[in-house]
Amino acid sequence: MAKGLRGNEGRFGWLFVTPAIVIIGVFLVLPILLALYVSFSNWNGLGSPLGNSELVGSKNYERVLVNDGLARSDFGLSIRNNFYYVIFVVPLQTAVALFLAVQVNRRVLRGRGFFRTAFYFPSVTSSVAIVTIFTFLFTASGAVNSVLRWFGISGPSWFSDPSGIIHNLLRALGVTSAPEALTSGGMLGVSWWQWISGPSVAMTTLIIMAVFTTSGTFMLLFLAALQNIGSEVDEAALMDGAGPFRKFFSVTLPMLKPTLFTVLTLGLIGTWQLFDQIALTGRGAPGKTLLTPAYLAYDTSFKGLNWGEGAAISFILFAIIVALTLLQRFVLKDRDRGKRAERRMIKVERELRADAAAGWQKSAATASQMTKTGAR
Repeated sequence: MAKGLRGNEGRFGWLFVTPAIVIIGVFLVLPILLALYVSFSNWNGLGSPLGNSELVGSKNYERVLVNDGLARSDFGLSIRNNFYYVIFVVPLQTAVALFLAVQVNRRVLRGRGFFRTAFYFPSVTSSVAIVTIFTFLFTASGAVNSVLRWFGISGPSWFSDPSGIIHNLLRALGVTSAPEALTSGGMLGVSWWQWISGPSVAMTTLIIMAVFTTSGTFMLLFLAALQNIGSEVDEAALMDGAGPFRKFFSVTLPMLKPTLFTVLTLGLIGTWQLFDQIALTGRGAPGKTLLTPAYLAYDTSFKGLNWGEGAAISFILFAIIVALTLLQRFVLKDRDRGKRAERRMIKVERELRADAAAGWQKSAATASQMTKTGAR
């Protein structure tokens, strides 16, 4: 009987996973394959893409990546905008989340439950509500500019200012015109001078909002990892004479490396999929400095009825996310873990031998002293 049941394990296993396979295939795999087909077609969104479109090869990708025109320049601007959003948001939200997790994990902190809830609350609030609040805060006559006026600073019209912060800093230093070397060349239809403009003032507002709303979520991941570190680790570090900063950077942070990789990966994927805030603030305005690839794909497909080009933008964005995730994994990978572990073991063994020798010498000296005392 048992042999018969064991012989049918594979059959029953496939029977149990078949519903999940069917659901994933119908609602995930087939739509992806259909979208890939659309990216190589001229479908206009009317009727079925299988019967109302023709294959045009790589023309949609060429229009976005190679051919000079509005499609290429818009895509280049969206990549530039999203690039600055990523390089500012991901490090800031990771650092803030780790700092908050360390603080709320301290045993001496009173009301830890309240602070954990307060820091996490923005993450579960509707993005529409968050954007609405920030819109009121950062208007020309909003609370942020009112606070700045107390310090004698005339704040900008945040969501209406397309100027880049790096260009503004250069202008403050006396650089009022672009060098010819930076205006003659470029990439994806965008000049090098535009590439180094930095995030616009309007995008800076979205960066602040993203750090405010997402740090609480990643704080919970870091907090769970910190609570998994045993108290004996901290006690051993303290006994070895490590101070708080040395203990954090030499002991705690290396043990958080898997969680750090998870947080950075999730942050990288989420920031490259920026859409809601763009649709709610200005749909790319001012001056297309809030345009992102995700919103550009939507706008090209649903408004321009050029679904092939919109699908091509989506798959290019997917390739960018995968490539950056693999690069991040390569950077954080322990390439010489075995050699480092071996060196660490040799160092520990030497320290143990030195401690044993010192203990033996101390014991011998104590015994000699006792012998002399007894002789007297």
